[in-house]
Amino acid sequence: MSRKKNLSIKSSDHTQRATLRISEVARRVGISSSALRAWEALGLVKPHRSKSRYRLYTDADVRLLQRALFLRRARGLNPPAIVHVLKRQRAVALPAEAANLPGQRFRRLRARRGLSLAQVARATGVSIGFLSSLERGQMRSSVATLRRIARFYRTNILSLFEAAGENPRLVRPSQRKILETNAGIRMELLAWGSTVMEPHLFHIKPRGGSGESYSHEGEEFLHVFRGEFEIWLGDTEHYHLKTGDSLYFESSTPHRWRNPGRTEASLLWVNTPPTF
Repeated sequence: MSRKKNLSIKSSDHTQRATLRISEVARRVGISSSALRAWEALGLVKPHRSKSRYRLYTDADVRLLQRALFLRRARGLNPPAIVHVLKRQRAVALPAEAANLPGQRFRRLRARRGLSLAQVARATGVSIGFLSSLERGQMRSSVATLRRIARFYRTNILSLFEAAGENPRLVRPSQRKILETNAGIRMELLAWGSTVMEPHLFHIKPRGGSGESYSHEGEEFLHVFRGEFEIWLGDTEHYHLKTGDSLYFESSTPHRWRNPGRTEASLLWVNTPPTF
């Protein structure tokens, strides 16, 4: 039996629970019926066929498709890459960070304050359409724009990791809090809670960057352990870092950055205090 079939069969029990029609699955997942058929063609799911040849899906199929949709929207993966990731993970549980996308956090903050999208748009300089798409998880944002919206709500990017609570002494790789933005930025929080430092691993794809400049209180230290990294501090300072280089600067200096190289850049990035 091929690996493709293993994924589908292992993630569903069609003989006992295949009862959902394609229209119902499309509604629950939030995609079109044609997109569902495309996922089937890639081998992500293998719906059971009724005697009348209708496609029938299980709840497990729905969960698997929701994971695929999360990987597409939140991580920017194309369909073949998503199938590869899910095969490798063998259909593990829906990633916890799917429930903690930045836009969903912003939607909760807006609802708590009784604000309209128009009010937030005027205050932040971000369009209503973009804010709406961000809140629904259909759009991702640059680091600078996330910072601007978070500042409006009197919070910071750290809060978007949903990392409140006691700080564990030991954090395993699988326990890291993850936040991803557009422009190919993946941030992994390495410690949280009542800490005086905010350490991250940044993974930045080629040409990915922060967007516009931003600033905040505190001090920052970064070390490039793979790839290249370019950063501008204010209007006069510009640094091109390579593997092994480190940089310290004051966070109050407006800064913007990007990966100018052809391969992914990985950095250790520490803020103190946690105000990023």
